[in-house]
Amino acid sequence: MDSLDVVRVFCGPDGRYGNELGVVRDGAVLPERVDRQALAAKLGYSETVFVDDPERGVIDIYTPSAPLPFAGHPCVGTSWLLDVPELVTEAGVVEARQDGEFTWIAGRAEWVSGKTTRRYGSVAEVDALGILPPGEWIYAWAWEDEAAGRVRARGFPGRGDGIDEDEATGAAALLLTAELGRALNIRQGRGSQILTAPGPGGIVEVGGRVRLAPTRG
Repeated sequence: MDSLDVVRVFCGPDGRYGNELGVVRDGAVLPERVDRQALAAKLGYSETVFVDDPERGVIDIYTPSAPLPFAGHPCVGTSWLLDVPELVTEAGVVEARQDGEFTWIAGRAEWVSGKTTRRYGSVAEVDALGILPPGEWIYAWAWEDEAAGRVRARGFPGRGDGIDEDEATGAAALLLTAELGRALNIRQGRGSQILTAPGPGGIVEVGGRVRLAPTRG
């Protein structure tokens, strides 16, 4: 598809890793939601975004199996790609900003549904986890350095749609930040980095590095 871009979101300090995101810049090529869902399943990224208005930042987000009102890594990646100050999602208006090598978006914990955070006693326990069984979206985490706000995390969607483990999950990071009430530096998956910061009025900022990636096929 000519209008498809792929980016890696929440790359590590060395520019590697990050979670792939498919962005269809011209959503008009697939106006029907059933067709968008079919393409998202075919592409197989953890999320695929369809841009319905690039100037206003109106987007529509899909996993391989279902639409999402809001998701963190699609919002960070799309705001970087479109270079817009805000995105309009089904959940609400997401403010976006650039700060050096990081792209930040602001969202609310109430926009995050169906995810459960689960604390473990050590980084080693998180690292030793196998793929968790389907049925519940689990964000497994442990303190790497509690005083510094450094967290080790892994995300298990549990949807049975081919994404057994999510490399980097902005919405779950946002939820954990809201629960803990403090800024976090999260190392997720193989080596992705997510930064978060709680703000006024229940807002949480989520930031990370974004890089272009090759499209599949």
